[in-house]
Amino acid sequence: MAKEQSAEKLKEQLHKSKIGGQALIEGIMMKGPLKGAMACRLPNGEIDLEVWDEKNGKNPPWYRKVPLVRGCVNFVLSMKDGYRCMMKSAEKQVEEEEEEESGVLMNVVMVVSLVLSIALAFGLFLYLPKWTVALIKPLTANHIIRSIAEGLVKIILFVAYMAVTALMKDIRTTYEYHGAEHKTIACHEAHLPLTVENVRKQKRFHPRCGTSFIFIVLIVSIFFACFIPKDFVVWQRVLCSACTLPLVVGISYEFIRLAGRCNNCFTRALSAPGLLLQRITTREPNDKQIEVAIAAITPCIPDDLSEDIW
Repeated sequence: MAKEQSAEKLKEQLHKSKIGGQALIEGIMMKGPLKGAMACRLPNGEIDLEVWDEKNGKNPPWYRKVPLVRGCVNFVLSMKDGYRCMMKSAEKQVEEEEEEESGVLMNVVMVVSLVLSIALAFGLFLYLPKWTVALIKPLTANHIIRSIAEGLVKIILFVAYMAVTALMKDIRTTYEYHGAEHKTIACHEAHLPLTVENVRKQKRFHPRCGTSFIFIVLIVSIFFACFIPKDFVVWQRVLCSACTLPLVVGISYEFIRLAGRCNNCFTRALSAPGLLLQRITTREPNDKQIEVAIAAITPCIPDDLSEDIW
């Protein structure tokens, strides 16, 4: 009997959940194996909750199961769902009497913001590092050194961007919700009741975080850049990097799956940079933010926990 209890306790400690999420504007979106949900704190203080069924939750199509392919597909679908929920969360912060007047404007602003964000990401993380390194002639003599230098510039820019945005009040609040999301998932994985007190005790860092995923993408992209001929000019190097991006994302996704499922020296080393970066992209949440996170994750937990194994 004691051995059975010990084995059950160990199983609970090693539970790695499929549930993941994203911080929104005054809210959190969670996606589980069968259900998805978003919870937002409204201007009147109430928590608004939306729940939906995840399509093909029990029987995902082949392209969401094949290694490398599933990484690209899941990344695109996560971006689409995240953007949809982000727009909804922004709309919920508008008072009802103002909603009709500002609805169209809000949609236009969000679309313009998305286009500008993509352009900024392309310029900052694809073009600028290659252009900068190309100006330093000693670094371009060897294609491996050049690729490593471009990768280091990317990482520096990414960390600096995260650190600067963290100084903005609204972004800092979003990072607090990000921390609440991680803590709530950790509480669920620890098989503890989802109470504010239990969630508050959990760590706000998680190996399956999107921040860690992006960092791994940057590292993997350095490896692929080493195969670009050194005599390629900047625009050719940018084009090569853009063409290999789906494969880079696919490999990075497999790494993040491994890091989320296993706990050994390799996965800890793989997760370490991303976990350090989460000190910037997550903040300690307050109790009201934790309440929102609990509301978002609760509908996503399946009745049969065997369906919730990463």
